[in-house]
Amino acid sequence: MQDQAVDPSAPIFGLEGDLLLRFAIALALGIFLGLERERRKDPETGFAGVRTFALIALSGAFSAWLGTSLSAPWLVPLAFGSVASLVLASYVVTALKGNVGVTTEVTALLAFLLGVACLHGEMRVASAVAVAVALVLVLKAWLHGLAKRISAEHVSAALQFAIVTLIVLPLVPDKSFGPPPFDVLNPYRIWLMVVLISGLDFASWILVKIAGREHGIGLTGLLGGLVSSTATTLSMTKRSRQEPEKSASFALAILLASLVMFVRVGVVLAVVSMPLLRNLWVPLVAMLLANLLAAGWAFRQERRGGAQAAGRAEVASDAIPFELSKALRFAMLFAVVTFVARGAEVWIGERGLYLAGALAGLTDVDPVILSMSDLAKRTPDSTLAAGRAVVLAVVANTLVKGAIASFAGSSALRNVALPLTIGIAAVGVVAAFLI
Repeated sequence: MQDQAVDPSAPIFGLEGDLLLRFAIALALGIFLGLERERRKDPETGFAGVRTFALIALSGAFSAWLGTSLSAPWLVPLAFGSVASLVLASYVVTALKGNVGVTTEVTALLAFLLGVACLHGEMRVASAVAVAVALVLVLKAWLHGLAKRISAEHVSAALQFAIVTLIVLPLVPDKSFGPPPFDVLNPYRIWLMVVLISGLDFASWILVKIAGREHGIGLTGLLGGLVSSTATTLSMTKRSRQEPEKSASFALAILLASLVMFVRVGVVLAVVSMPLLRNLWVPLVAMLLANLLAAGWAFRQERRGGAQAAGRAEVASDAIPFELSKALRFAMLFAVVTFVARGAEVWIGERGLYLAGALAGLTDVDPVILSMSDLAKRTPDSTLAAGRAVVLAVVANTLVKGAIASFAGSSALRNVALPLTIGIAAVGVVAAFLI
């Protein structure tokens, strides 16, 4: 007798193989969540463990399959209501015993919905949601600690950011205003850039909150650069006057904060203008490497026999991560830089762009990046000049921090910071204009 080939697509026990896979994934996700809940379940008052979660996820998948097969879409809501009733009854019992948390109960209802999603072919989405839910469950202690470090003002700031992003932004007109060739002010584009920069600031603030405030001087410089490299420079400069013998450590923190600025410039450019980034990556990388070498030299100075380490420091992370007034000021600055840069380009040419970039960079680099990205998008022939203007803004900002450290700090800090920042700036100018 000849062996007959098995068709992998043939039904198994009357069910298609793909359907069995959906049931299997639903079961696996239920077990996955159940294992996490089983680990934390109170033997006396606990609601559900691994078996219960597996059965709930299978109930969701089976009710979805049955509803589809019988053309009875009401079966899923009915089954969900039944499971919810059992969960509610169990919660009442456990609450009477003193366990008033609802995390496990909510997770059980999510397990049912994950089973429904798997049956309808959304296995990837269901798996991603299950992983996210498990992550939230595992990070219970850390999340509670984070909540204690966040004030009501921070929650209010997050709400304001959500409002300006999800409600205000869609209502802003998406068209340019002004007479040609100065029709460069697009309110929607301006506010979109405000949302982008505010979002980066929010993400940086969250990273600082995750890491905590007090660290060694090097990590303080890196984290402080996420919040504000200029503020970090001011803080370290002030400390250098109080503890001049530790100036090498403070110089290291300032250089590491500036290092973060270069990375941030690359991230913003990657989001708003890849063509501009392709023109800028050489000077940016050159300045980054020069900054790394300078930080390495400062680190060696700190570790030398006569130098004293500065110990620990705190990152200034108590500032509100988003303020509407600050966002409006940034929008105004971005609009002014965009308009002035356009005027300088029309009346003076490329040198006008360079001047506008350098002057604006004395206070903030982000508006220059965004305005030059708009320019490169409108007139691709100006991409090289726009990129050089961004480099000059970064150079100007670097020199400002060097000047702060040199003239407001200790003489020892000046001896380290001044030549190093001038060297980093020179590397950026040479890379932008001569390479």
